[in-house]
Amino acid sequence: MENANFKRAAITALMAVFTLAICFIILGSISVELMASLDITSGQFGTLVFSFFLTSCIVQLFIGPLVDSVGFKPVAILGFVVTSLSLLILGLASSYTIVLIACILMGVGAMSLNTVGNTLIPVVLFEGKDPARASNFGNGFFGLGYILTPLLVVFMFDALNMSYKSALIVISILLLIFLIFTFTASFPKVSIGFKFNTAFKVLFKPAVLIAALALFCYLSLEISMGTWIRSLMNELYADSGIVNTSAKTGIVLSLFGVSIMVGRFISASVKNLTAMGSKLIVIMSIVSLLAIGLMIIAGSPALGILAVIIVGLAFAPIFPTIIGVTFGKFDPGMYGSIFGIIFSFGLLGATFIPNIIGNLSEGATVQQSLYTAAIMAAILVFISLFIGRVGKQKAE
Repeated sequence: MENANFKRAAITALMAVFTLAICFIILGSISVELMASLDITSGQFGTLVFSFFLTSCIVQLFIGPLVDSVGFKPVAILGFVVTSLSLLILGLASSYTIVLIACILMGVGAMSLNTVGNTLIPVVLFEGKDPARASNFGNGFFGLGYILTPLLVVFMFDALNMSYKSALIVISILLLIFLIFTFTASFPKVSIGFKFNTAFKVLFKPAVLIAALALFCYLSLEISMGTWIRSLMNELYADSGIVNTSAKTGIVLSLFGVSIMVGRFISASVKNLTAMGSKLIVIMSIVSLLAIGLMIIAGSPALGILAVIIVGLAFAPIFPTIIGVTFGKFDPGMYGSIFGIIFSFGLLGATFIPNIIGNLSEGATVQQSLYTAAIMAAILVFISLFIGRVGKQKAE
């Protein structure tokens, strides 16, 4: 493969995880405006998040074999096109039902990009020799998507006086630019190794089972934060007598993304991270629990913002390091099966926990409902203690 085309494949992989972040954060970025425009309750909004991630959970199991059948390029093209289309429909939607359809479509696009990005990054970065480091670096661009999406939405709201619908249409058009790199790239001719029978066999390998449980907890936390931070900050600002907070809450959500991006790029600067990654996961899981506790007791916007920044920094290395450390215990040919099964399992957490928080906040507040996230963080701390105790695994 020519060097220039190899670089384009790497760029496509990074853009895939960047766009995945847009899918994960976009509902949270427009939550206040969407609920007001269509008269949606917190519980109904939670159902939208539930639908997106339930779709993602199911689709994730089928995208791996599709990549093995047709290659990275067609699946990447599918991901960018369907994601763009889903945001366009979301922007044009005039009813809750159409918004629901858009969220389901977005699940298909998101998981196409997720599989391309997260299975290609450990192969094309750092010569495939340090998967945890490569995963942290690559997912730094996921953090970048978390930053730019809320900021871009806030800019279009305030500076350009655009509605959330117009903002979604603009973002959907911008995503099509990524197709230029995808069409001109040559991808490694390697199977990502996903097979249903293999996937369900490796699930019962101790390293994979522990990683699946850890991702169930972690993804439930990350998506809960991305979904409800704006609503949480709305409550804190309102309690302090501050009005017109749309821009302020959007910026706080971007700070969450900044923290994740910075934390992942810092982690990616550590050589041989795969070897020491299990200890890092334990430490950051504990810090996450403490930071969520701070969110729950925060009595002012300033304390809430501090908690958001700390939780973002703590979250940063957890997901990519879990992936990298787990990959490091298997041959590369198993990466697809491992990633497909543990990420799909992790998406179950992202499917249910944010929805539970939304339903609980119907009769209370988002802040009071975050104890659910604290419970998940405590479970993650417990599970993380076992990640480093499992050594190399055999493929059989």
